[in-house]
Amino acid sequence: MAVPPKRGPGRPRKVPVDEQRALVLAAAAQVFATSGLAGATIERIAREAGLTRQAVYEVYGDKRAVFAAVLEQAEEQAYAAIATVGVSDTGLDLKSWARRNYANLFDFVAEHPVVLPLLQEAERAGDPALSRLRERLARVYTEASGRRWAALGVEPGRADTALVTMYFAMVESLVGMDWHGAAPDRDALVDLLTEFTIGGVLRLYRRAPEVIARVR
Repeated sequence: MAVPPKRGPGRPRKVPVDEQRALVLAAAAQVFATSGLAGATIERIAREAGLTRQAVYEVYGDKRAVFAAVLEQAEEQAYAAIATVGVSDTGLDLKSWARRNYANLFDFVAEHPVVLPLLQEAERAGDPALSRLRERLARVYTEASGRRWAALGVEPGRADTALVTMYFAMVESLVGMDWHGAAPDRDALVDLLTEFTIGGVLRLYRRAPEVIARVR
């Protein structure tokens, strides 16, 4: 019985534009996070995405445009994930709420390892994406924490915005720290931050309320 000849590969499937955009963004996020804006190239992004350089140029134009799109995606992804937890669990007391949010920040960085490096690279490149994200989250967290402070008889006023900004900075420093060996257990760091920030502010309010009053 004769065996029918095999068909040739034919034309490669044309990737829809929306799919091309998604492929470029995923590849570019990795490239920018590991090589920075200066070290990234359209050629490498295209190779990682499995597309041609021409395809990347057609959907985004140039490297700066790709970088801007990646940053927008990273900022919105971080805001959605972090702010959602910040406003949830309205029944939690201050310390439990703070601990849950610290844990969420650590988990987000672990599950999305390119987001923080991307936002930090943006700051180095002159785009205040990370500062903008902190400011947006600070508004959410200040409102949510303010209600909980009030339940404890504490009225931090504008000091709460400063405190929230400090909290974010501490988490960013800890998750990116080189521990010269195995990093401490995540829960240990979460507990440290919770006790240091919430317990510390409560002690400050009771023993040196004038410090907070000067920032209100």
